[in-house]
Amino acid sequence: MDKILEGLVSSDHSVPVKRAIVKKVVEAAEKEVTEEQCHALFTLTTRLILLGEDAFQRQIGIQVLEAYARYHRPEFEHFFTKDFALTLLQQGYAHLDRKDPAVIDYIHCCLRLLISCPSVLEIFGVIQVEVLRMVCERPEPALCAHLSCLLSDFVQCLPRDKSGVLFCQQLVRTISYFHCFASQEQELREYVGQVTKVSTLLQNIWKADPATLLPSLQEVFAIISSTDSSFDPSIALASLVQHIPVQMITVLIKSLTTDNNVKDASMTKALCRMIDWLSWPLAHHVDTWVIALLKGLAAVQKFTILIDVTLLKIELVFSRLWYPIVRQGALAVLSHMLLSFQHSPEAFHLVVPHVVHLVQSLRTDGLSTSKAFLLQFTELIHCMMYQYSGFPDLYDHILEAIKDLPKPEEEKIKLVLNQSAWTSQSNSFASGPLKQLGKSETGKTGLVNLGNTCFMNSIIQTLFMATDFRRHVLSLHLNGSNTLMKKLQLLFAFLAHTQRAAFAPKTFLEVSRPPWFNAGSQQDCSEYLRFLLDRLHEEEKTIQVLESVKPKMASLVDTNGKEPTAQSSPEVAEESSLTPAEMKPEDDGRTLTEKMFRGKLITGIRCMQCNCISEKGEPFTDLSLAFCPSATSQGSPQPEGPSEEPKGLCQGSVNGGSEISEPGPAPAPAPASNINDVPVANEPPLSVPDLVNYFLAPEILDEDNAYFCEKCSSLQRAERTMKVVSAPEYLILTLLRFSYDAKCHVRRKILDNVTIPPLMRLPVHAPSMPTQCSSSSSSPLQVDSPESSENLAKKLKPSRKEEEEEEKERIHGAEEMNGDDEILSVPYVLSSVVMHSGISSESGHYYSYGRNINGADGTQHTANHLALKEDLGNGQGECSLSTCSALPIPPEQRDTVSNGGQEARDWLLFNDSRVTFTSFQSVQNITDRFPKDTAYVLMYRKQELPGENINRGLVANGMRPSAEPPLQKELLDAIIKDNKLYLQEQELNARTHALQAPSSSSSFRPNGSDDNNPPGSCGPSGGGGGGGGFNTISRLVF
Repeated sequence: MDKILEGLVSSDHSVPVKRAIVKKVVEAAEKEVTEEQCHALFTLTTRLILLGEDAFQRQIGIQVLEAYARYHRPEFEHFFTKDFALTLLQQGYAHLDRKDPAVIDYIHCCLRLLISCPSVLEIFGVIQVEVLRMVCERPEPALCAHLSCLLSDFVQCLPRDKSGVLFCQQLVRTISYFHCFASQEQELREYVGQVTKVSTLLQNIWKADPATLLPSLQEVFAIISSTDSSFDPSIALASLVQHIPVQMITVLIKSLTTDNNVKDASMTKALCRMIDWLSWPLAHHVDTWVIALLKGLAAVQKFTILIDVTLLKIELVFSRLWYPIVRQGALAVLSHMLLSFQHSPEAFHLVVPHVVHLVQSLRTDGLSTSKAFLLQFTELIHCMMYQYSGFPDLYDHILEAIKDLPKPEEEKIKLVLNQSAWTSQSNSFASGPLKQLGKSETGKTGLVNLGNTCFMNSIIQTLFMATDFRRHVLSLHLNGSNTLMKKLQLLFAFLAHTQRAAFAPKTFLEVSRPPWFNAGSQQDCSEYLRFLLDRLHEEEKTIQVLESVKPKMASLVDTNGKEPTAQSSPEVAEESSLTPAEMKPEDDGRTLTEKMFRGKLITGIRCMQCNCISEKGEPFTDLSLAFCPSATSQGSPQPEGPSEEPKGLCQGSVNGGSEISEPGPAPAPAPASNINDVPVANEPPLSVPDLVNYFLAPEILDEDNAYFCEKCSSLQRAERTMKVVSAPEYLILTLLRFSYDAKCHVRRKILDNVTIPPLMRLPVHAPSMPTQCSSSSSSPLQVDSPESSENLAKKLKPSRKEEEEEEKERIHGAEEMNGDDEILSVPYVLSSVVMHSGISSESGHYYSYGRNINGADGTQHTANHLALKEDLGNGQGECSLSTCSALPIPPEQRDTVSNGGQEARDWLLFNDSRVTFTSFQSVQNITDRFPKDTAYVLMYRKQELPGENINRGLVANGMRPSAEPPLQKELLDAIIKDNKLYLQEQELNARTHALQAPSSSSSFRPNGSDDNNPPGSCGPSGGGGGGGGFNTISRLVF
């Protein structure tokens, strides 16, 4: 039979004839055949299978072999022995190399025919040894794929125990040597299929024997972390990722990132190669593992690796977005890399040139998934352009390309950026001090207490939360100047964009501290605020004077026939622009401080003998509001004011009164809505409008304080009135809570509770020209008159009897003084409150509450709109317009605020380095909970009435930027430099702690609700240890 078959194969008959004869040979297998004939047939068919000239010969060999082996199994068992199998695996067959896949396929076929024979067990043992040897020889993908098929069908051939672990490790390493140099799609498909078979074998082994999984993964990491430049592992290793249980991510990433034996260079290589795996078409979960490793490295502060890898691989990841089969995973990794890389725009700007082309491709590729993918991609681009604004030359063409696509809300963008930063990653892999990283959930930056500097920190945060002022400061073009405004601009830029949880304002403290403030001592925050605003104002005035000289000099040079120059000197050029870019066309000569904070008071004195009136205008940056004598001392009579307010009205000096001359810090009142802390029984608590009305109330000048009337040429009884004629954009109110005790010779703090209205209206008189006696003109921004060092609240008030006697004269005089003045009731909304915690002016702690609000925000909230419309638009009488009063909040809006609605999270608590969400209810009730914590400095923002522009063109003139200005290059460079330094500091700290065994447990105070405990005291560690601080040893306690 073998002779017939051999002759048939070599004959020149047609294929159909040959197939018919072969069929007869196969059918003859059922008949009895001698052992010699069987052996001859097996030898011939083996030769045809392994050495056949074409597929037809190999097919004939397989058909005949299977037929005769099935019917003559004992004879085939004697033919295919373990020795024959060993010879094939070690030496091949004739001229066929042992590494040819045909050898493995032949053995695979023979094993299927012998599966029920006892001798197959011996063959399995031989194969177990030989496959391990073969894998160690790094076979080609084709041979490895055929071997994987054999082992998948006959798991008995797999090495066991330690040999099994070694086999898996060597098979992993073999995969790393797989490379495909084909360019045709069919060849690529074959290659991917071969790799898939090998990875599937490993998956089956891991499932059957879990003990082999971890050593295999360790081998994977050893391969991809190799720094040997001569070896570049194949991305085919990506095929293994989908077979690793996702539940192992946390354990494996922790093991990798906390292993001190893994060098940075190795980790960098490993991460880069894992990112390369995104190119593997059929791998699942590669993006999950890559992002997990990126987060793990961020959690242990290995920022150098993250920076290097991001800059090296970001363009490659972006290029994967062009391929639909891998683009979804690539977008996930790209999003994480870009959103977390927040210290610099460098990574984003590497991919910016390719964005428009990708958008155009996604619009036209016709795939059903491209539209949804485009929306995800454009959302990412919007987030990045928001994070790094200020590059219109780079972004204009992008905005044009995506202008018709939806843009995410600003709040969503902020949330995404805040959650994605490296410093916000959960540090569950570390312990002790390493857990301090990351900003609070507010996304705001705290200020480090540099040693009793809470007075400065609270003021800086208050000014920063003055939205319009902050935006104007950040939009100034200072061109490298070294002014105080430049330092403030840089500080604001850091507060807005730093990755630090808390920033240390050392430089600003040095340049802004008043000369009489002793370093390290507690100071008055109100005094510091006045000094700071005055410095900014005077500095800008000086620069304006220098600017005014330039045109004259240029004109003079031009008349002499010389070419005019644009700048008179480099120094002047550096400090020549202190105005926002949008305000360059028309400037009224006012400084930014004047535009934002200056108002104007007119003090009028009427002689009660001749009714002669003298008026004097005084600008102010803050109103210092004294407490009524009846509210601060028991038993003293309570004076009546001219209005219908139930409270006695107090009066304080402009620009702070007695606070300027007294060195200690000035604490503050506390907001409360229902509880009365005033000593007078059954007396409702004072409110801020009460104190403002008391400040503006008429005052009788008599006896020792009599007024010298020029017309009468003698001391006369007189009435002094004060009225606001120009309302500032930001109204700063200082509550004078410190009174001098003459008996004990100490300054005591007034702890009376004061209700703080969220909405308030201020009476503003239209200025009129005086017609009687003399009138002095306005004085400079800060007025230091002889009266400014004493508390005007101590001046005499008329008695009840005297008031009754002179009531008619007073009304008549008031009509003369007011004339036909128009009174505007200007609405204000609360922006910030600085609190003082303590019982004396020489100790305690400052912290502040604030919210982002601009001039239009008052009408954007339903509650505010209704309050303004109903209270100001219902035809109220002139009497109510002449007094300061709180504006009510509708009940439904009041419930929203008190029950934790949206506005309940509008407020923030700034306590040095600690920043937390809070609510307005907490602001109002702080003194109820902590009696020593009282409001001291309040800032209100002037609002526009619905349908009315009360600000007289300021909006049109650009006084209110509607969005945060883009960072100028100089500021951006400084922030990038500091962010890199910060990441390096954190990485160094993490490595230091990792090398040191913890000697003791370390605890920290979490950022809990501010309602639970008092905000804390002042000290080098910062009140309350904000930002996750741990050093609380040097904290001062009052």
